Amino acid sequence: MKVELIDIHKHFGSVRANDGVSMTIESGSIHGLLGENGAGKTTLMKCLTGYQTIDSGTIKVNGQPVAFASPAEAIRHGIGMLHQEPLDFPQMRVLDNFLLGFDTRLIPDRRAGQNRLQELGTRFRFELDPDAEVTSLTIGERQQLEILRLLALGAQVIILDEPTTGISAPQKAKLFATLRQLADDERRSVVFVSHKLEEVEQLCDRVTVLRHGRVTGEAEMPCPVSTLVELMFGRSLPPLECPTVEHGPPVLQVEGATIPSYRLTVADTRLEVRSGEVVGIAGLEGSGQRLFLRACAGLERITAGRIAIDGKALSHAPYRKFLDAGIAYLPANRMDEGLVTGLTLTEHFALANRTGPFFIDWQAARKEAAERIQHYNVIGRPESPVEALSGGNQQRVLLALLRQKLRLLLMEHPTRGLDVESSNWVWQQLLARREDGTAIVFISADLDELLEYADRIVVFYGGRMLAPVAACDTTVEGLGYMIAGKEPGAGAQQGGAHDEA
Repeated sequence: MKVELIDIHKHFGSVRANDGVSMTIESGSIHGLLGENGAGKTTLMKCLTGYQTIDSGTIKVNGQPVAFASPAEAIRHGIGMLHQEPLDFPQMRVLDNFLLGFDTRLIPDRRAGQNRLQELGTRFRFELDPDAEVTSLTIGERQQLEILRLLALGAQVIILDEPTTGISAPQKAKLFATLRQLADDERRSVVFVSHKLEEVEQLCDRVTVLRHGRVTGEAEMPCPVSTLVELMFGRSLPPLECPTVEHGPPVLQVEGATIPSYRLTVADTRLEVRSGEVVGIAGLEGSGQRLFLRACAGLERITAGRIAIDGKALSHAPYRKFLDAGIAYLPANRMDEGLVTGLTLTEHFALANRTGPFFIDWQAARKEAAERIQHYNVIGRPESPVEALSGGNQQRVLLALLRQKLRLLLMEHPTRGLDVESSNWVWQQLLARREDGTAIVFISADLDELLEYADRIVVFYGGRMLAPVAACDTTVEGLGYMIAGKEPGAGAQQGGAHDEA
């Protein structure tokens, strides 16, 4: 199926999200849509799939003009989208989520639906338990479920919006193999929306680059990375310098802590993090690292051991005490855990002010919101609803909501969904906090990010915490062995982190 977007315009007030965008998606190809955060990529794809209506322009499918008033109309024409945040019902089972798209009858045919789910799962080597609750699935498995649902609905054009955000390396490899199978063997069209140059280079046949809502260029792949960077940002990007900071006294002390959950129990965890130190955490999704981080933030209860901040035990203290001790936690799921749908940026900053007056001074709140928006380069206004922002700008808002003085900053995937320039900017802000004495612990699926910014790295495997290793004493290959539960292979420990980066 061939899709043409011709001179597409979409405005939100004074913001020109798409300003005359044209691109062609050929049948049987993987077309990359590349651009920095806020470039208009997601808006363009939402216009294509009926989530939003275009202000002007033309959409053609196989040469015929079309206009979609809803995603249901788009999928009836064979166009479906996998969004950055999974659109499912976590409390329902896998089969029920599948049937919601596959069978719209009052009493669906569960046996036929299960057969169809298993048939598609076998074809694409997705191992999903029909009776499992979606809450028990990893992000990668939830993506697999949505892909199967789109295929069951007859999608011939599948759009994926930042699909590798927050998934593990093996899940990414499986996803890429599936997309290549869809394009090569089944002649379906795939649109891969991303800001990650190396992934577009690895996967795509052709790429269109957006900047500030306009097309800055198109290229057949392979294409030099330097060319793509110039098209994305209008200039080359210098590497971020990572200054050395002398570590102070211990801030976080975890001694033999056991954190239970219904899926996994993480036992006997031990870690000491000093003032000004950055510790990275690696591991396959669901290996226990998130449980550990949430326990350090006071969001999960431990059944054994001890957690102390600046020498003061907080093992069984309420979350409020952790906040009072100067601890902040940034979750990976921005809209479900970090931000509040329906609230403006001003309202978010007013809520985050724990020491403010009993009655909110809205004028002061709007002023603070405007100042934070400017300082953190958020593309939005004080009155903007937070859900209207791009994923990268939502991440900037989360950082802007942090208190100025922190003892310990705990983060899941701090640059999740961010382009290269935005990622560098985020780490500039984080490293500045480190120089003020803040201890930082972060989870990342990006091994290069761990090696570049962490002083030490902790790997979790199957609910077990491995001994920390110095980032300068390991490599991407060495971390890969540890994440897989194996001893580093011969030569994996030789050379510094920058030899492999």
